[in-house]
This record gives sequence, C-alpha cells and structure tokens, in this order.
Amino acid sequence: MQNQNQNMSDLIENYLKNVLHKNETVEIRRSEIADQFNCVPSQINYVINTRFTIQQGYVVESKRGGGGYIRIMKVNLVDEMDILNALGDLVPEELSAREGNHLLQNLYENELITKREAQMMSLMMEKDTFPSNVKNAAEIRSNMMKKLIDNLKYR
Repeated sequence: MQNQNQNMSDLIENYLKNVLHKNETVEIRRSEIADQFNCVPSQINYVINTRFTIQQGYVVESKRGGGGYIRIMKVNLVDEMDILNALGDLVPEELSAREGNHLLQNLYENELITKREAQMMSLMMEKDTFPSNVKNAAEIRSNMMKKLIDNLKYR
C-alpha cells in the first residue's frame, strides 16, 4: 500500500509541476484533484505539504470553505543574492535532515552549488551522521546550513 501511495503522490506532484511549468501559478480545488486521481483529499494535502514547500521554491495559499481553493506559486527570485537571502531566512533554528535536503536541492537547482557539493552536504545532514548521544542534531544541522548559505554570499 505504501508503494502505491508513493506512486500516487509522484503522479499528483508531476501533474501539478507540469501545470506550474506552463503557468506561474496553479489554483486547484482539493476535491476536484482527488476525484481526478481517484484518491482521498488528504493525499492532495500530503503532496502539497511535502513537495511544494517554501524550501523547495513554492508558496502555497489556501482558502477554506465552499469557494475554497489551494493556490501554488513558483517563487521566482531575481538574482543570486536574493535567492541566498530568501533561503537564509527560511532556515529554522532546528533543521531536519529532510528540510536540509530540500534547501540543498533548491541551491543546486538555482546553480549556487554543484551536484557534488549538494551530495556532500546531504551526507553531513543525515540523521546517522550524528552520534545517538547528540541531543541537538537539528540545531547543529541548522547552523551548518546557515554557514553554508552565508559563505555562498561571499565566494
């Protein structure tokens, strides 16, 4: 069942990204997309909440109720410094490995780091990098990401 859900999530993500590729913004009704993909509306929420985050370069707005919608917009930052400042502002005080990898992917997609640099930093972000007795791994991860982004501003 998990594999089927993963495939469904991939299909929904790809559909929304294809629409976004053609337009700057996509506005959807959760129930209509769920009907289109023959899935439950919570599956649409899952995809949007995990694959269309600000760390990945998307802004999501929603309005609940009868005329409700979900609007997804791709963030278009003007230049390298704007991207770095925006990403730096997004780094929380505690950063999960997953969030860190989203930020690294965004840096790579914006050609601010190489694929190899992204892969090396990703290894440093992994949960098993930190000994089990380290209580503040998420905070350390956050500090590493902030240092990386600050360093990129001055290269």
